[in-house]
Amino acid sequence: MSELRASDADRDRVTDILREALAEGRLTAEEHAERVEGVLHTKTVGELDAYIQDLPAGHERRGPVTAPPRPMPGAVPADADASVVAVFSSAVRRGRWRAGRRLHAFAVFGSVEIDLSEAVFEYQQVVIKAISVFGDVQIRVPENVSLRGTGGGVMGNFEVSTRDSTDSQAPVIYVDGWAVMGNVEARPKRGRFVADILDRVQDKVDHKLRKHLDR
Repeated sequence: MSELRASDADRDRVTDILREALAEGRLTAEEHAERVEGVLHTKTVGELDAYIQDLPAGHERRGPVTAPPRPMPGAVPADADASVVAVFSSAVRRGRWRAGRRLHAFAVFGSVEIDLSEAVFEYQQVVIKAISVFGDVQIRVPENVSLRGTGGGVMGNFEVSTRDSTDSQAPVIYVDGWAVMGNVEARPKRGRFVADILDRVQDKVDHKLRKHLDR
């Protein structure tokens, strides 16, 4: 096992552990920087483990974490919670916003950017329908979500950087669509992490509490 080639997901996992160790005071800033630099240049899983063997997380048993299965037909409403459309123009959705369950992105001789790196995820599963016709759709997600894609290109490019979060409760984003003489691309945005899972739950609790008090 220790001789297996390390993946980007393996390096990301160790980097997350080192970040938490720095926040907890287990590592100094200099130690953290030195170890992260080493992680970026590792080739095997065994080499990665050496950077966390003196940390509590390095001794936890790790089981495979897989994203929840794709929502069954009808589980996610067909109507979009939000649509981003660019026809001979450009359109951007970024910053602090609620992702909802379904997003639609259409770029026709234009460009669309959907940035979920600071979004609030009210639901664990989010479906994005992306269609590009002689256009460009760029989708950016936090590093610690799971990302899936189903689609293709007709003389175009449809590319989704599939990844699994180490957190079974993390949001899962499914990107479906087509690129016709255009481009659809979805990938993580480095340095951005979901920190709203608990906020999402608290919002629902607060909402129910307000409804109860208003009676």
